[in-house]
Order: sequence, then structure tokens, then C-alpha cells
Amino acid sequence: MIYEVFHWTEYRYSESISLSEHALHLLPRDLPGQKVLSSSLELVPEPTALHEHLDYFENRTTSFIIAEPHVGMHIKSRSRIDCDPRPSKPPASPLAWESVRAACAADECDRLALDFLYPSPYVPYLDELREYAEPSFPKDRPFVEAVVELNSRIHADFHFDRTATNVSTPLGELFRYRGGVCQDFAHLEIGCLRVLGLPARYVSGYLQTEPLPGRPRLFGGDASHAWVSVYCPGQDWFDLDPTNNHVAGAGYLTLAWGRDYGDVSLVRGTLSGGGEHSLFLSVNVQTLDEARPNSH
Repeated sequence: MIYEVFHWTEYRYSESISLSEHALHLLPRDLPGQKVLSSSLELVPEPTALHEHLDYFENRTTSFIIAEPHVGMHIKSRSRIDCDPRPSKPPASPLAWESVRAACAADECDRLALDFLYPSPYVPYLDELREYAEPSFPKDRPFVEAVVELNSRIHADFHFDRTATNVSTPLGELFRYRGGVCQDFAHLEIGCLRVLGLPARYVSGYLQTEPLPGRPRLFGGDASHAWVSVYCPGQDWFDLDPTNNHVAGAGYLTLAWGRDYGDVSLVRGTLSGGGEHSLFLSVNVQTLDEARPNSH
């Protein structure tokens, strides 16, 4: 299946910006089963300097500087991605969860998995997360079965609330409030797994959404998304979406992954000046046969 993704970010500032520096994670990465056919960025104003590179986790990263006065900035990314059908069920594995923990503790798992085993800025070790997670991980329970149940419990116990949190809300506060957005649910699940000694990483990307029954599909009505990837020895990684209680299968398109949101934020930057700002976002994800020839 070939997907086309359009992502438009627009910032408007109440005062002129004299200098701004930014880093973007808006270009998707190639993966087994995900091939990037084309991708591009359009930046206005045109950057004074621009550098594209792979970060520590091999995510495609674009860094740039605008060194001229400006009162707004437009970032438009376009990608065409060929995705193989992704499994809608978690992998079958007989491993008990304690075996996975022991393998990681003894440094017998994939070296790359160890980067996602320890606390990170947005995902500290918290005793309350250990207590919350433990009922899903009784002695000798199969690892995949335990993780899938944890994913379902988070979906059931925490409500989606766009107003509940922001990017700086501590994980403990989110846990006590029991509400947030996809970024929060991903951090929560990652925190539960890591505090038990199980590697998990944060994934940013897109999820193709469906219109309500009887409603037409509107251009720009999608959004960026975040979910969790869990390490399972012998099975590599598998992805779960606690926000929707899904295995991240068909329609999930990966941009980047890291320890938490801070490693893969779509747009990050520093400004000189600017005053207050407003933000406009528009995201569209559609399969090639849905794509409209004259769409933006």
C-alpha cells in the first residue's frame, strides 16, 4: 500500500524574530516493510543555513537557521511511503516476561535495546508506575501477553483529554490525573515497562484516520501520532498503541523513534524575540488511490 502524507506547520509571531534555530523530525525513515519513495521539505522564510543528517537513533533530522527578521514561519513536508501489510496481532512468543528482564539485565539482549531500558528526561522510574504495571506481570506469564494486557489497561483507565497536559507535564502528574493525549499514553506505557526492566521506545509518526460514518473524508483532518515499540528477544520489536488499544498495524507510518518525545519532537527550536505566537497545523494521510491530483 502506498501512502501520501502532507504535513503543514505554520507559526505566527506577535513580534519580529531576529534569529531562529530549529531541528525537525518530519522526514520518514526506511524500515523493513516501510520504504520511503519520496520526501521533501518546504521552508519559508528560506533558511540561511540548513543541514540534513541522521541522529543517534538514525532518524532523519533537518537542522536549520533563519538569520533574517521574520514574523512567521511555514514548514511543509510531503512524503510518499510504500508499506507492506503490517500484522494486526502481536507476535507469538513463549518467553516469560522474567526471561526478557533477565536477558536484558545480563546484557544478553540486542545492544540497541539497552538504549531504551533506562530512565530518560520525560520517562523517569516511578514507584507508582511499578505498582500499576505489576498486576499484568504475574510470575511466569508470557511476556507478549502481559504487555498486551498492560496496553489495554492503559487504554481503559486513562481518558483522552487534549486540555489535561502539555509537553512539560511530569509523568507522575499525568498518572494521578488519569488523562492526556497519545504522547502521554506512550510515555506512561514506556515508563511501566522500563521500571520492570523491559526495554521500550517512543515512536512518532502518523495514523490514517477514518471519517465518521456517512461523512466525507476531509483533506487535512489527520494528525501526527505517537505509540510504543517493545523489544522481544527472538521477535525483534513490536508496536502497540495504548491510545487506541491496537497493535500498530495497517495505517501506522513511522517518522522516528527515541527514548521519549524529546528525542523525536517534530519541530524544536529557539527564538530571539517573537513575543507571543500562534500555531496552525494540518495533516493529511491518504492512500495513493485516494490522493487528489490537485491537493495543495
